[in-house]
Amino acid sequence: MEPANTSQLLTELQSQGLRLADDSAGAPSRRGGAGPSDHKAVTIDGRTIMVPVHSADARASAFEVGLPRADGGVTLKRNSIPIKEISFPKQPRFYKLQTFDGVPYWKIATLHGADVLATTVLQTCVRYGRRSTSCQFCAIGESLKGDRTINRKTPEQLGEVARAAMLLDGIQHMVMTTGTPNFTDRGAEILRESAFGVKAATVNHAGFASGLPIQGQCEPPDDPRWYQRMKNAGIDTLGMHIEAVSQSVREQIMPGKATVTVDHYLTAFEQAVAVFGRGQVSTYILYGLGDTREAVLSMSEKLITLGVYPFVVPFVPIAGTPLENQRSPDAAEMRELLAPLGRMLVSGGLKSAEIKAGCGKCGACSSLSAYEKA
Repeated sequence: MEPANTSQLLTELQSQGLRLADDSAGAPSRRGGAGPSDHKAVTIDGRTIMVPVHSADARASAFEVGLPRADGGVTLKRNSIPIKEISFPKQPRFYKLQTFDGVPYWKIATLHGADVLATTVLQTCVRYGRRSTSCQFCAIGESLKGDRTINRKTPEQLGEVARAAMLLDGIQHMVMTTGTPNFTDRGAEILRESAFGVKAATVNHAGFASGLPIQGQCEPPDDPRWYQRMKNAGIDTLGMHIEAVSQSVREQIMPGKATVTVDHYLTAFEQAVAVFGRGQVSTYILYGLGDTREAVLSMSEKLITLGVYPFVVPFVPIAGTPLENQRSPDAAEMRELLAPLGRMLVSGGLKSAEIKAGCGKCGACSSLSAYEKA
């Protein structure tokens, strides 16, 4: 087999996607929903990443795999040439369970990457119902429409599933995102209640004296006192996702969310870092929505100075959204962005390994952390 530089291979796979002989191999792929979707978890050289498998790019990808062997391994091929042995994380055991009222655990929270529990606490959003306000890349309502989740996960349900996932499948941290329920706290209260439920159910379980580490994700709340309230409830790290860094791109791609301006986000980041600490606040940046590489690097420099981890992810279109036919950035474009960004993070003293919980720590949706090590 030809040698493959791991960071380069990870970047290429996330840009091109992967053709599967059998979609049922490993943990189920995720369709629709909030955040990155239509991906499947793949483990390469001990690192688990999320790779597009349902997009148009994936269906035309040069990368393909056949049926996994009995040991779970499978040969990755590029243009029909074997290049690497990879594997798929197994379906988690907690997926077989359900609540006392009959809700399957997998409708409440799902495995993400290799050891992360992910949930959208509220599966509706005040911006989603109208194209004049909705984010054009988001499919938060699609998984609800397809009966693959429930709208509101209670703190008790989340705690029950989190405890089971820790004990049965070795879950190490949890990501809680939410649709935006209002234009005031913007989801902070829902996250606060949910974190209480998870911490109460997981404290002193599976070696976590303080309970399962949690990242909460919401838009910046109207009152900065919410940051301390969320932290007091047990949220260890906070994600406030700017998605696009240029205001003109934001207004075009996410007209409703763009009313919360870039300057507002920068102020919110500074306030949040004062509570959660340097490196424990992060933001998602989707590269491929229209921002230039220079704009993303410039914004990342500001964020790193503030103590915010800029988690830059290649944009992958989701079926059923207005951007379903927009191209993803290719691997060369991503390398040209992630390589200098990785150096900036190391120079600024921010590294994914030091994040307590969340997307940056998981790193499955971007190969960025591989460039930190480079």
